[in-house]
This record gives sequence, structure tokens and C-alpha cells, in this order.
Amino acid sequence: MEVTASMVKELREISGAGMMDCKKALSEANGNMDEAINYLREKGIAKSVKKEARIAAEGLANIYVKENKAVIVEVNSETDFVSKNEEFKGMIDTIGNTILNSDAKTMDEANSLACEDGTIKDLIINKVAKIGEKLSFRRFQVVEKQADEEFGAYIHLGGKIAVLTVVKGANAEVAKDVAMQAAAMKPLYVFPAEVPGDVLDNERDILKEQAINEGKPADIAEKMVEGRIKKFYKEICLNEQPFIKDGDISVGDYVKNNHGEIVSMVRYEVGEGMEKRNDNFAEEVMNQVKGE
Repeated sequence: MEVTASMVKELREISGAGMMDCKKALSEANGNMDEAINYLREKGIAKSVKKEARIAAEGLANIYVKENKAVIVEVNSETDFVSKNEEFKGMIDTIGNTILNSDAKTMDEANSLACEDGTIKDLIINKVAKIGEKLSFRRFQVVEKQADEEFGAYIHLGGKIAVLTVVKGANAEVAKDVAMQAAAMKPLYVFPAEVPGDVLDNERDILKEQAINEGKPADIAEKMVEGRIKKFYKEICLNEQPFIKDGDISVGDYVKNNHGEIVSMVRYEVGEGMEKRNDNFAEEVMNQVKGE
């Protein structure tokens, strides 16, 4: 069957793939549009596999809320430029809203959810083929609240940091203040009781050694450690941190003064804990010239 320009144009509009790829796909499929789309999807899979070794530590985090349920997601790209692309943002919206309207709890369940491009996994594969970068759906967390609780959602730096809090008793403005606090001050935990024992033991050992190196006797050093541990809690625990809008009170006191208490916090910072891309512009240009 002859492949016409209008057929190529139609396939390009459907798939977003390049003209030559669309022409080849239609030729391979003898003009059958559905088979040509499948051919391009299979090509997309091949392209995404080739990109698996590349680093995707940029991207965006976002929060989606519906009544008493919310989901926070992080999706990564190789470059900050792509993360600002409207198509990339649309992909994140599709992922977030699809999960929000599902019962998915694990990454496997989320990746298998049906969306406009097949499944979420299919959506990512297709976008890799179209955008030309490694894209990765890194993580998500579903948070549910009770009727007497409020969500606090805050997005910082256009999606580089996203914080979702739940506050009981206080209003939505207080919940958002708590989320802004977490975005700015990077607490690792909400309450001191959440700090793992090994983390606490390690900190105590460090603080004791510091005190001894300052010339303090062992018994005095032990007492100094407990005082410094309280300072440690103020650095890493949201409830204990000095409130950024009023340093004379803690975040916990601020919420309490507004008839509430903090229930939970989820903080995503894009690319945290991941190896960062080390760009070499000259090398990248040469790779493009070579077709890599």
C-alpha cells in the first residue's frame, strides 16, 4: 500500500514521532495505522532501554488533592530544560491524577494503571521516544486525612520541592504554613520519637567526642550531650524547629496555638540522594553528531 503524505502527517500528530520514523512505520505496517503506532511504541521501548544508563536527576514534584485524599509524586528528566516543557508537565499531571483516582499503593500498581496512553508505564515509554531524554517516574505517596484534618500543600521553586502536610484541628492556612516551613528548613522527621535509634546513637557518640575534645570530663560530657541532643532535634524534627515566621516559638507551639497538632509530613526534593548529571557540552554535541 502506498504511504501518502497525509498518512505520515496523521501518524505524526498521533504519536509525536519524527517524519521519517512515521514513514518507515507505515511502510512496515503496509499502511495500517494501528500497526504503525505499535511499531513506533516498540521503537520507543528500544530507545528508552538505550537511555537507561543515563542520569535523570532533574524533573519536577507535584501534589494532587481530591477531597480527603492526596498524592505527591516525583518524575525525573535528564535536564532542567525538559522539566520546564509543557508536555513533561502534562505527563506528570496525568500520572498524579491517575493515581489519585485509583487504589494504587505500590510503584508496580501505579505503573500498571490505565491512562490515555495505555498504562502509566506506556505513557513514560512514549514520552521518552518523543522527548528524547531518559524520563523516570521515581516515587509517589498517597496520603489520606480525616474530616477534622487539613492538607497543607506547598510547591517551591516551580516544583523542585514539594511538601504535603496533614494538620489536625487547625485550618488550611496553618497547614500550609507548616508545609512552607518544611520546604525551607528541610526537616527529616516530624517528631523526636521518629528518629531511628541508630541515628540517635551515632549523634550522641559524635557529641560526646566533641565535648571530650573540648576538655570536658566524661561525666560532664554525658550531661552536655543530652542538652545538645535537644538542639539536634530542633534541626531535624519539624515539630521542634523554630517557626520561621516567629523564631520565639516552635512549629509545634504555633500549631498548638491555633488549636491543632501536626499529623504527618511528606517532603520531596527532586533528585535528592541521586547522582547528579555532569554536563560536558562539547562531548554532548559530538555525541549528537555521531548519532549517539
